[in-house]
Amino acid sequence: MRGIFSLCFPALMLLGSAATAATSLPEIKLTAADGKANEAFGWSVAISGTTAIVGAVGDRDGGDRGGAGYLFDTRTGAQIGKLAADDDTDSFVESVAVSGDTAIISTFSRDGVTGSVSVFDVASGTRTTRLTAGDTVNDVFGAAVAISGGTAIVGAFGDDAHGINSGAAYLFDSGTGEKLARLTANDPADGNTFGWSVAISGNTAIVGGIGDSHQGAYAGSAYLFDSSTGEQIAKLTAEDSAAFAYFGISVAISGNTAIVGAFGDQEKGISAGAAYLFDTTTGAQIAKLTAEDGWASGYFGYSVAISGGLAVVGAPFDRVAGVYSGSAYVFDIATGAQIAKVGPSDGLYFDQFGHSVALSGTNLIVGAFAQDDGTGAAYLYDLSSLVAPAPVPLPAGIWLLGSALGLGAFAARRRNA
Repeated sequence: MRGIFSLCFPALMLLGSAATAATSLPEIKLTAADGKANEAFGWSVAISGTTAIVGAVGDRDGGDRGGAGYLFDTRTGAQIGKLAADDDTDSFVESVAVSGDTAIISTFSRDGVTGSVSVFDVASGTRTTRLTAGDTVNDVFGAAVAISGGTAIVGAFGDDAHGINSGAAYLFDSGTGEKLARLTANDPADGNTFGWSVAISGNTAIVGGIGDSHQGAYAGSAYLFDSSTGEQIAKLTAEDSAAFAYFGISVAISGNTAIVGAFGDQEKGISAGAAYLFDTTTGAQIAKLTAEDGWASGYFGYSVAISGGLAVVGAPFDRVAGVYSGSAYVFDIATGAQIAKVGPSDGLYFDQFGHSVALSGTNLIVGAFAQDDGTGAAYLYDLSSLVAPAPVPLPAGIWLLGSALGLGAFAARRRNA
């Protein structure tokens, strides 16, 4: 199992400089209409257009079937649906995804043996199909899910086909449930955990594996695939890769740019963290992103998101509102510059805001699963004020008139000189 349930992170450090204040942005707080303590609403989040989905790991309304995904209208913050976990055993929701009218939630049995992935129609909330690999046993199928258009990708980092926990990922037709391809790394090895994180955009998919030991234990890597053919395009690693960087803990992709989180990076202190931008057409690293106020054990890079010209990086252990209150950072992809730091208006210590992030256009959603005794919350932000408006071209006639007037004034000054 993923996340805090299974991964043995380096020892946390409580020392560090005070975190800087968050940027003031329009905010809508999301909570479950039936939320209760310890349900961890906000463990996972996703967004597409005007629809957001928030995973609640511990929801128990289904009895032994634990967990749920909640749908929200991003314009109003109104809850528009609740998707139940599709499992008859003691289970919890691990990951959620949404694209257009289709939503996905994955569940695990609490012993980590089996996984299940269900596809839903957003408008009706009905389950349309169930995704199964057909060859998964103890593989943690559903560790991560993503969807773009009619193609879904599912991670199974416990797959042992090419070594213990070498990992795999699967591509599916989200409409029919048909398995399209099984993805594995060209250089599989024991413990690589390929499939720990996944993302997809158009015909390009990215799969993270934190266990890759190419530069020491848990240095991590990520792989690009052509989702139409299932062929590997490139292997991504950080130029300054090092042991226990956990590169690949999170991945996201938009168009020709991918972002990979590495919360264990030590440039600004032990587990201060970093994220890296890559050109998906060449596999080249474009930039390394770090928090301007980064400090030890901020876990910057634990979650990442990207859309258009913006990237967002979560730091769930940042101290903007107290120990482990968490924050998220917004970057300009073109320059690699940090342009905002985001935190909730009512943030408190141990909320872990930034454990999950997702971005669609300039609409950002951030999960804070530990808020309010683990009831959890998620927050919507409008980032449009951070994006410079595109210049509006003048009509040709006005441009010509302005040019003529400008030239006339210039000539007059020359005559009077």
